[in-house]
Amino acid sequence: MARKTRSLIDTEPHSTEAERTVLGALLIDPAAIYEIDARLLHTDFYDPIHATIYNAIHQLSGKGTPPDFVTVANELNEYERLQEIGGSAFLAQLSSEVPTSSHIEQYADIVLEHSRKRQLAEIGKRITALAYEKGKSATELKDVAEREFLKIMDEPGSHASVTLAEMCSERYDHYAKLHEADDPMKHVGTRTGLAALDEKLIALAPGDLSLLAARPHMGKTSLALNIALNIGAEQQGTVGIISLEMSKEQLSDRMMGSLAGIPPWKIAKGMLSKEEFERVAKTMETVQELKGQHIHIDDDSNHSLTNIRSKARRLHMQHPLDLLIIDFLQLIRVSSRAAEENRYLKLTMISESIKQLARELGVPILALSQLSREVERRPDKRPQMSDLRDSGALEEYSDYVLMLYREGYYKDDDAFDSDEPEITELFVRKNRPHGLTGRVCFQFDQATMNFLSAQGA
Repeated sequence: MARKTRSLIDTEPHSTEAERTVLGALLIDPAAIYEIDARLLHTDFYDPIHATIYNAIHQLSGKGTPPDFVTVANELNEYERLQEIGGSAFLAQLSSEVPTSSHIEQYADIVLEHSRKRQLAEIGKRITALAYEKGKSATELKDVAEREFLKIMDEPGSHASVTLAEMCSERYDHYAKLHEADDPMKHVGTRTGLAALDEKLIALAPGDLSLLAARPHMGKTSLALNIALNIGAEQQGTVGIISLEMSKEQLSDRMMGSLAGIPPWKIAKGMLSKEEFERVAKTMETVQELKGQHIHIDDDSNHSLTNIRSKARRLHMQHPLDLLIIDFLQLIRVSSRAAEENRYLKLTMISESIKQLARELGVPILALSQLSREVERRPDKRPQMSDLRDSGALEEYSDYVLMLYREGYYKDDDAFDSDEPEITELFVRKNRPHGLTGRVCFQFDQATMNFLSAQGA
């Protein structure tokens, strides 16, 4: 039976030569399948006949049977596909065209490259079709497109298993680098720049989700901005801030005040002395020249989960991030009506999605969260894990759980002098990567909203 050919004009990206060479190499060297089977799927072949043959080879390999000329012909015949592909003669022709399997990986890369181009074109068609469907927002379409694009460009087989023996060699090199480094933590992850906290956290590694939780007015945003400045301004790392509560102007005023040592409200209201104005101007010069180039602020009023994920992906593609800050989780909206009406389901969906985002991007995320009012009803108002508002999923999906407590907040105005830096306790309630928990103390300067080192344990 003659081999069937396509009835359609072959205009889509493909390489018939590369596909035939891959198949021929596999037929003369069955062991070559192990070089490419983790990366190349039968759906990556443009010609359906080639796809059928490769699928048979892949199936045989999965059964532990070497996929040579005889076994492949038998496999195809068993499923009544041999005559469909042109019989044994076509397999023999493929085998005769390839003298060696030594370059199979390069030809597999060519097949995979064309497959990706076709997939990208197909995504474009699907997005076009979805755009005309009622009920689909532009934000939802962007989220679908970005997910699909990243899925295609992610290298197949990049997460293959390794033995402990193989890891020993890799990790020894890492340990040696740490041992010889002047600052070992630079090779571990992103540091917060707060020494007492970094001693417990070690560093925020790519894919980690850190939860910073507290009651309102405890200083969550201030602490997050301090960390952003430490990373972006001092360490020259790149930080993205997605603010769902405060505007970019408010955040900018806070960070300018923090860097200049001047209360942000004085900057915002223009109530600066000549000396203070000159100090702010000098600070802004430094920020424009160097320090502020690494901190990116987004205060879009669209608080949907899909929009936040989309913005994070785009920001990371444009400026590879060392840390992403989201302020704060309870303000995020979800598309599911049932979840939007049930706070437990909503926060479960949000926390799972944000953790997946951290792993997808390979970036540590610091997410801010409010605590429930239950803490207010206790004599000792120091926060516990049970105070995580409305959802245990926040704890479940977080790698770190940090909780702020400022006793001065609960004192009467007459008994508390707010002009003096006050002790703020930060509790590390969960530390999945390293296990170190406990309390660290800072002095919180409410005037400049800076967290300073303090003695305490």
